[in-house]
Amino acid sequence: MRIELAVNGTLMRGLELNHNLLELGGVFVEETLTAPLYRLWSIYDQHPAMQRCSSGGQISLEIWDIDSSNIGELLSREPAGLSVGKILLADNREVLGILGESYLCEGKQEITHFGGWRKYKGLR
Repeated sequence: MRIELAVNGTLMRGLELNHNLLELGGVFVEETLTAPLYRLWSIYDQHPAMQRCSSGGQISLEIWDIDSSNIGELLSREPAGLSVGKILLADNREVLGILGESYLCEGKQEITHFGGWRKYKGLR
């Protein structure tokens, strides 16, 4: 069974870990935004971590189509502290996506106001 997976950092097209999605048969679907309920942190400027909060901003994402049997392998290739959870999109769809655990974000630089990892890093 194939599912849609939202990614918000280094798994996005052209970035450092995108090859992990491609190697597992991921197919790019679209660029979109979260509902305005998310906050984003830079984890040592190496990757972002996103969390849903009672208030926040809209974060840009990519939606990928991937076989659900590959989610575990994909997650094992992600940095520690990232997990899979449900993400509410701006159009009210709910999809699985990559989120950051609380401990990972504590004391890190919040970058929500940039609206996404690419903008924070000055990419595209």
